[in-house]
Amino acid sequence: MAQVNGYFQISIRDNGTWMVLYPPKEGGKPVRFDMVDAYLTKWRIGYDKKVMSDTIGKMKDKTELRLTAEKVYPMNESSTVVLDANHTVAEITLFPPAEGGSLFTRDEIISELVRGGVKYGLVEDKLNELMKEREYCTPIILAKATPPIEGKNAKIIYHFNTDLTAKPKMLEDGSVDFHTLDTICPVRAGDLLAELEPAVQGRPGIDVCGKPIRPAKVNNLILRHANRIHLSEDGLKMYSDVSGHVSLVDDKVFVSDTYEVPADVDSSTGDVTCEGNVLVKGNVRTGFKIDAKGDVIVNGVVEGAEIRAGGQIILMRGIQGMSRGKLIADGNVISKFIESAEVVSKYGYVQSEAIMHSQVSAKTDVIVGGKKGFITGGSTRCSQMIEAKTVGSNMGTNTLLEVGVDPTVAEEFRRLEKQIPDLELEKESATQNIVLLAKKLKQGEQLPVDKLLLLKQSQKRVAEIEKQLEEIDQRLDELQGEMEMKENGMIRVSQTAYSGCKITISGAVYYVKTDIAHARFVKERGDVKVDAY
Repeated sequence: MAQVNGYFQISIRDNGTWMVLYPPKEGGKPVRFDMVDAYLTKWRIGYDKKVMSDTIGKMKDKTELRLTAEKVYPMNESSTVVLDANHTVAEITLFPPAEGGSLFTRDEIISELVRGGVKYGLVEDKLNELMKEREYCTPIILAKATPPIEGKNAKIIYHFNTDLTAKPKMLEDGSVDFHTLDTICPVRAGDLLAELEPAVQGRPGIDVCGKPIRPAKVNNLILRHANRIHLSEDGLKMYSDVSGHVSLVDDKVFVSDTYEVPADVDSSTGDVTCEGNVLVKGNVRTGFKIDAKGDVIVNGVVEGAEIRAGGQIILMRGIQGMSRGKLIADGNVISKFIESAEVVSKYGYVQSEAIMHSQVSAKTDVIVGGKKGFITGGSTRCSQMIEAKTVGSNMGTNTLLEVGVDPTVAEEFRRLEKQIPDLELEKESATQNIVLLAKKLKQGEQLPVDKLLLLKQSQKRVAEIEKQLEEIDQRLDELQGEMEMKENGMIRVSQTAYSGCKITISGAVYYVKTDIAHARFVKERGDVKVDAY
């Protein structure tokens, strides 16, 4: 026997109007009081609600209950129609007729659905079943929406490495393998760079009210590229026109030619400026500069030279900067060693096997590993993590390690702060000129043309300085907010943090007064906490 819900039926007798309550069968749901109440209220039949509630709560078998001594007119079969919130299904609940009442015809059930707002999606099979065998006090789905066919977003498949955060591989002996850097993406003329899978538009569905159900909007894409690249006729494939280096910047593909220096960058080459990448097979000598829009790779040693790159800087041997060397990159900086130099990675990380007496800053991490893995002297700053084997030295060398604040933000903050005294001094001087010259005019003195021009220029300059100071104050407040928001920096020292080190994490300061082994420094509740690592 199929599962049957409990239901009720009105019985009109000589002594009044009665309700017959039938229990569920085969695990069906019992009669609900709220359904009985709604039905009797609809037909305006008075009854004792407490008695009805108690009777429904206790009944186990068929139960008869007199509602009223009055005899009502026999009710026909009735229904309620309910649509779900999204109009994807419509349910009808049938209530049996009173003894002597009539049943719905097939067309009448359909009319009930239409009155309930249904215009589409009639489930014919279920309606036919219902006509053969009634189910009462049971919601039955008699209409279903046709769901939309969802489309497909466009997709671009790149055939080169678009993740420039990959770090060099560590060899078994602990050294860094600089010969297999996945961050460099060479390309040859004719190489396939990218393919576009076009978007597929979806098809709308129809809800039970006859209204369209729109599919989700799909995202369309195009293959965006710079020079030295062409697309296939259908615009779905992208090819390189030249051999060089490929990169993805703001969803746009670039191919840059590489300028190769066969030996040293020195007096024989002069300073090197390049729109693409630069490969130096020798050294970069003191006093010379390299300025590249792409990556700079140096197979030899960089001396007291300056290298600027719009991409990465990779030094296979390292930099011996003699306190004048600079490495400034938008991307990552990877160097065998860094000594007496300034190193800046604006948006990436710095990785080396040794940092000595240098000023190093990175957007994300500074990782010092390999056989040596030490940081001694100078300052090392980044926003996320500094990791090294040892920091400082057993000679107590002053060494600053700072995390939790974006170095570029901190540098801008310091630079703006330095501008304020000079601007205030200039404003004071110009104001004195204005006061002096205005006083002479007030006394009726005839000023020469050059003095009148000086008065006008001083007034204009004071207004400019005031506006500039206002902008600096506003920017300093923004930068201060950015610096105070950071709380998640970390410093990990796998061997020894020597005395003489100063640890700063998001503004909290900790001085290492005695050597600490295997330490992890984090900020907790406003202070620097030292854990075992």
